[in-house]
Amino acid sequence: MSKKKAIHTTKRLNLGRKTWILLIGIILMASTLRAPLTSVGPLISPIREGLAISNGLAGFITTIPLLAFAILSPFAPRIARTFGMERTLFGALLLLTAGIIIRSIGNAPTLLIGTFLLGLAIAFGNVLLPSLVKLNFPLQIGLMTGIYTVSMNLSASIAAGISVPLNYATNLGWTFSLGIWSLLAVIALLAWSPQLKNRTGISTNLNPTTKNSQSFSLIRSPLVWSITFFMGLQSLIFYTTAAWVPEVLTSQGLNANKSGWMLSLLQISQIPVTFIVPILADKVKDQRTIVISIASFYLLGFTGILFGNPSLAPLWMILIGVAGGGSFGLAMMFFTLRTRTPHEAAKLSGFAQSVGYTFAAIGPVLFGLLHDYTSGWTMSMLILFASAFLLFIFGMKAGKDEFVFPVVNNPSL
Repeated sequence: MSKKKAIHTTKRLNLGRKTWILLIGIILMASTLRAPLTSVGPLISPIREGLAISNGLAGFITTIPLLAFAILSPFAPRIARTFGMERTLFGALLLLTAGIIIRSIGNAPTLLIGTFLLGLAIAFGNVLLPSLVKLNFPLQIGLMTGIYTVSMNLSASIAAGISVPLNYATNLGWTFSLGIWSLLAVIALLAWSPQLKNRTGISTNLNPTTKNSQSFSLIRSPLVWSITFFMGLQSLIFYTTAAWVPEVLTSQGLNANKSGWMLSLLQISQIPVTFIVPILADKVKDQRTIVISIASFYLLGFTGILFGNPSLAPLWMILIGVAGGGSFGLAMMFFTLRTRTPHEAAKLSGFAQSVGYTFAAIGPVLFGLLHDYTSGWTMSMLILFASAFLLFIFGMKAGKDEFVFPVVNNPSL
């Protein structure tokens, strides 16, 4: 076999039985990482009225998972090295199921506690899936990242769209609408259970040419901070939009059911982009053109929501969805494109998601507080405009072709 033909063969995805089982497990696990969160936004009004809470506290419901992400993300790679990624992710699915059930009991304390627990669970998937893909599919990173991000956004769009109808489907109201997602978590548990016989750790010595990542300080790297803020800003925009834009649209004349479906349309419009952008980003060395497109779509969409005709709400939501899908897919790719090994990817992912989600947690609460203070949405929407502009600034640095961890000059190699 010629060398050229051999190289071409190694790039093919070997879809044996074990690979199919792993792929299905990854897809189902990814589907649990957004649906429990996007199901909340359209139900803000019923939850607020049912529990007699303020807009600020209602926004805090969306912020709690972000705080959980921030707390746990730095520790996820260490836990995975101890117990193996497969067992760690299985435990995360168990915790997710428990968190969804506790959240759905129907009072304020359990709502907050359950939301925090499911946020901790989702943090494991957020941090470890990019590393898992880099480890198991090193030649198909863009494709596999696209597949699992599509799964995340498809389930998120369905959750956003059916939340309000499920709210009225039974006498249980919003507790049933939120609790039903425990079934998806159980299905993912069953699909992931075959992986328990494996115990894959995250090796720290997969590339002898790179400096020991344990001794490299991430906080001193401008590239790390650019990736971190890009991650945080796209998260801030997503969770703030999911929590409050349905309320903004309702105030403009749409009924609650249509507003929920507008959020679902936003999620659906993300799906093709979250598949295409990782593949495209993997094929080009410089991703700054993608960053420019993402920021432009965000600004057009938010301008339409604030100043445009409410009858064109589907167009504005599609624009925001395209930008959101692109920014999320690109953020996930930065963890692998700017590193050389699965360990480096996990370490960068853990740091960027911890700090990024801490920053993102400000968004939903501040959005609600500004609305309470001004009794309008203009000042609140300025948060999203500013975030889109800053996303562009940091994305232009993160999109340059360079690596986070420097290379060691080793003459013996």
